[in-house]
Amino acid sequence: MAFLVTGSVQAAEPETRITIDAAKSGAVINRNILGQFSEHLGRGVYEGIWVGPDPKVPNTRGIRNDVVAALKAIKVPNVRWPGGCFADEYHWKKGIGKDRPTTINSSWGGVTEPNTFGTHEFMDFVDQIGADAYISINVGSGTPQESSEWLEYMTTDLPTELGQLRAANGHPKPYKVSILGLGNESWGCGGAMTAAEYVHEMRRYANFSKSFNPAQKDPKSAGKMLKIAVGPDRDDYAWTETVMQAAVKTTWNWSIDGISLHSYTWPKKSERATGFDARQYAELLKSTLWMEELVTKHSAIMDKYDPEKKIGLYVDEWGTWFKEEEGAAQSSLYQQSSQRDAIVAALNLNIFARHAERVRGANIAQTINVLQAMILTDGDKMLLTPTYHVFRMYAPFQDARVAPVVYEAGTYKEGDISLPRLDAMGAVGKDGKLWLSFTNLDPRQPLKIIPTVTGYTFKGATGDTLAGDDMGAFNTFAAPTRVKPQPAVIKTGGVLELPPHSVTVIGLNPVR
Repeated sequence: MAFLVTGSVQAAEPETRITIDAAKSGAVINRNILGQFSEHLGRGVYEGIWVGPDPKVPNTRGIRNDVVAALKAIKVPNVRWPGGCFADEYHWKKGIGKDRPTTINSSWGGVTEPNTFGTHEFMDFVDQIGADAYISINVGSGTPQESSEWLEYMTTDLPTELGQLRAANGHPKPYKVSILGLGNESWGCGGAMTAAEYVHEMRRYANFSKSFNPAQKDPKSAGKMLKIAVGPDRDDYAWTETVMQAAVKTTWNWSIDGISLHSYTWPKKSERATGFDARQYAELLKSTLWMEELVTKHSAIMDKYDPEKKIGLYVDEWGTWFKEEEGAAQSSLYQQSSQRDAIVAALNLNIFARHAERVRGANIAQTINVLQAMILTDGDKMLLTPTYHVFRMYAPFQDARVAPVVYEAGTYKEGDISLPRLDAMGAVGKDGKLWLSFTNLDPRQPLKIIPTVTGYTFKGATGDTLAGDDMGAFNTFAAPTRVKPQPAVIKTGGVLELPPHSVTVIGLNPVR
């Protein structure tokens, strides 16, 4: 069966035939690939999430109401916190109770850290948005005892000293920590360790860092706390090899459930997120598509040691990284987000989905006011970025089953740079719908899609297209809706036409 999406497009566009076989749905796309990351950095936490008792910004227990509503709408599965580099200098006891010391954030600009946003505030935040907690523990400057005590403080239901302290600080019931990061970038800011040195430390932390929550005590439980080891920096394949060699020699008292991968999309030169030309656009997309090679090669190494794929790959830092916006504080990592960033987001999410058998999670950097953010704020004002809209459009892919998509991607060229014109992905959602995503990378030409769906009978479809009026279009506080999804107009018996530089997601309604 075929369908038609019409819109404002140019004539004589290229044409691509696509086949989707819904009857052969495969691996589950883990909902955690749409995870978020919020570090104590710039205005990501303070102002972005936490405004305290400031009556000028509507809030619930100090957490912005507008941000909570926006994140609930995209069904955030988990949030990674408190870092990042900051995690390996964070000592949790300084962020609980009434009298909290002011410390220095040496990782990001040497600014002061008031510690007013700590364990209870973060747990309240993820509870308000309906997400799971992904806690990164301090392996760099901390100790296994500190990590163990933090987990006891958060998760025990017994009247221990730490359990009673948590209750006295306002939360009698134990918290649930769904994912635990065993350090962060231990090859760099997290301790400058070799892979062998990290493995030695990781085994100790994995041994002593336990959840005491009654619902998580069974190590075979589906709801157990997952432990994620620090994985490689981009293409450090030797690091992956070393960690995996250790992972398969686990004993009864320690194990890991995943390893991380960090890879950012950088421009060739120091550039800001806006004001780029067609060549810079193409260069950045070529750079971000390297993620396919990285995931493939790291997965192949993991397959050598773990052919049953029990250990997941968690790309828990990814996204674009540009020079700070003019006027933004140095080391604040505050950048705009354009339609180009939306294309980057879709391409990476599609890569993770195509590797769903191994990729179990991913966390874009970062949620608010930092790097490739979902949300930008200015005092009591808030706007949604093009990247936010991609995450909203992709929400139905959470826990959907990948459906094979066969097509010739075609090519678009910018000078000596050749890129695929089309990137597509399909999956059968938990709602029974067949969901399809089509990304037209070409910034100049629309693309005509002639799709054929087998193994699935449907009646009608709905969807959205995110394109903007330019490949560099972005939202501002003066024009916060310049880039936003437009409803796709769908008709039977024809073709799907994708505008230039666009992301389209449609859902086909099954005949029941």
